[in-house]
Amino acid sequence: MATEKMVFIGGAGNMAGAVIGGLVASGYPADSIVATGRNEQKLAHFAERTGVQVSTDNTAAVAEADVLVLSVKPQVMKALCESLAAIVSDRKPLVITLAAGIPLAAYQRWLGAGVPIVRAMPNTPALVGTGVTGLFAGDGVSAGQKRIAEQMAEAVGIALWVEEESGIDQVIAVSGSGPAYYFQFMESMIDAAEKAGMPRADAERLTLQTALGAAKLAVASDVDVAQLKRNVMSPNGTTERAIKRFQSGGLPELVEQAMRDCAERAAEMARELDQ
Repeated sequence: MATEKMVFIGGAGNMAGAVIGGLVASGYPADSIVATGRNEQKLAHFAERTGVQVSTDNTAAVAEADVLVLSVKPQVMKALCESLAAIVSDRKPLVITLAAGIPLAAYQRWLGAGVPIVRAMPNTPALVGTGVTGLFAGDGVSAGQKRIAEQMAEAVGIALWVEEESGIDQVIAVSGSGPAYYFQFMESMIDAAEKAGMPRADAERLTLQTALGAAKLAVASDVDVAQLKRNVMSPNGTTERAIKRFQSGGLPELVEQAMRDCAERAAEMARELDQ
């Protein structure tokens, strides 16, 4: 990766902190990264842990930025962008936003025309280096800038570009919100095992390890997940009976509807935040 001065607003937070940690671990120079925040003690601990520069002055940090990463809550994003608009409009760094729900048009209004902007939608497994980040580039983002955004995402997992901004809503439905789907299923398995008489600690240990093993097997395999499922099933066996119960209970249709609801809510939030 080309070494650019990267400034993370809200950089000591969980998601930005994970990205910064991934970048440093992958060899990006820590002295080329600045993390900003309001809590001096928290920033000092973050600097000690990662080796990056820290600052409580957003404006001063952005004045030196080649890449500006915005990692604050959507509710405060407008005020932040408007406070930085003059300097961002003048310098035109690559802006990468990690906030969910806010459409590109809003950033263009808040920051000014001509600023290259990439929307990035990471998910929480980025915190342990196994994340998925959906990416969408606005007009004026160069191929080199797209590569910077992609490599930043790859520092904590895998990256996927979408051609249309609406594709971000689909990324949210699959991977942005997806970890919660698996947590729900794991919770249900743990509860069921406990009700059947297994100690809860054992049920949790077995469920989590099984989920980890299944995911690793699926990633490593050269066959699709449908075939992997069939590989576990013996005719008229235990697994087949369980799978038939899921299917007769409407699990495939329920998953489809839940993901559709998720994507629709993402689109609704974009309209609500585009003010």
